[in-house]
Amino acid sequence: MFTGIVERLENVVAIEPTAAGRRLVVASGFETTPAIGDSIAVNGVCLTVVDAADRCIAFDVVTESLDRSNLGALEAGSQVNLERPMAAAGRFDGHVVQGHVDGRGTVVSRTSEGDADRLRVELSSDLARYVVEKGSITVDGVSLTVTAIGEDWFEFVLIPHTLDVTTLGKRGIGEHVNLEVDVIAKYVERLLEAHS
Repeated sequence: MFTGIVERLENVVAIEPTAAGRRLVVASGFETTPAIGDSIAVNGVCLTVVDAADRCIAFDVVTESLDRSNLGALEAGSQVNLERPMAAAGRFDGHVVQGHVDGRGTVVSRTSEGDADRLRVELSSDLARYVVEKGSITVDGVSLTVTAIGEDWFEFVLIPHTLDVTTLGKRGIGEHVNLEVDVIAKYVERLLEAHS
């Protein structure tokens, strides 16, 4: 489980084709190099470390993940958000994040508000129903508070720290972002459907 508190903003070193998708090689600035088999959230997508050497970590990304997220658009030099899973005795700073991306949204507006930025993201109706004002959402692996909603969009405000240490500081109009809606809302809906 993750919390949506990004630990590292790192560069993609290489992307190599594989039979099932792509191998993604990313620089690793973690104090302790992750071990093979460890889980890391990459732009909010939970991936398994398959190689770790020379201050780099590698992940095999299957077609399902490439199609559902923005990982398929990455190229060498792209930046990604990295977060290791929360330790059982760790401090819970964000919200419950599984690393199971539900889909992509598109940045449709970006405005400055002093030293902060407000972003509006368009999303599909099947995801929009899980988004509520003042609720939590994960965008590119970042735990955020929803500040406004519409039928097919939501907004959030990025503080200077988040602008500096995540990919969201540079996301432009028309770019895709990975979205993970609140898993609790999905379970509640499923339970209510079963009893209706």
